[in-house]
Amino acid sequence: MGYVWLAAIGAGAFALLAILKVNRILWTMVAAALMLGAAGYAWQGRPGLAGHSASSGLAPTPDDGAMLELRDQMLERYTGAAAYLVAADAMTRIGERRAAVQVLLGGIRVAPKSVVLWTGLANALAAHDANQVSPPALFAFQQAMRLAPKHPAPPFFLGLAYVRAGEFATARRYWAKALALTPADISYRGEIATRLALLDRFLALQDVPTAGQNSPVILGLTQDPEP
Repeated sequence: MGYVWLAAIGAGAFALLAILKVNRILWTMVAAALMLGAAGYAWQGRPGLAGHSASSGLAPTPDDGAMLELRDQMLERYTGAAAYLVAADAMTRIGERRAAVQVLLGGIRVAPKSVVLWTGLANALAAHDANQVSPPALFAFQQAMRLAPKHPAPPFFLGLAYVRAGEFATARRYWAKALALTPADISYRGEIATRLALLDRFLALQDVPTAGQNSPVILGLTQDPEP
């Protein structure tokens, strides 16, 4: 079937050239291009394979309700900047992580000094880059910390990104910083303290033979971002 379509494309191309009254000298160039494409298809094409929908390779990401709620408490959900977070969350849920990054970049163009948007962008970049703290993600986290050096959210979510990347000792440093920056009377301080305590427990278990069974997901540090 693939070769039939190839022939049809060739015939259609020459018919279009005739209709448009293109100079015959140019026909040889078109013929050469078509022959080159046909040769490549004959060499590497596999027309016998069944067709299927294209996939980006990125699975939809389930909501981590507790973490989103904590983020909203820390970054004040009901602000103009937070609307971009909501849109980015929607993109992430369906696996469109690149689109989530683009949404947040659009918000930063409007509000370049928003700690909310820089933290959200950092999270989106880490998710886009296979849950690693890539240089772009780290830059975004650092920018958020420069804009709000006394806000606990940027170091906390940088720590979370390191947890998801499997760099637990590094994560602990940032979670400890986030806890130190969090006022004693604020509602989410207990959430940060609990996660730091669980991370400490996890790190303590690393030298135990069965420690591999105690993943951050099981301990409640974070939800596994992949289904």
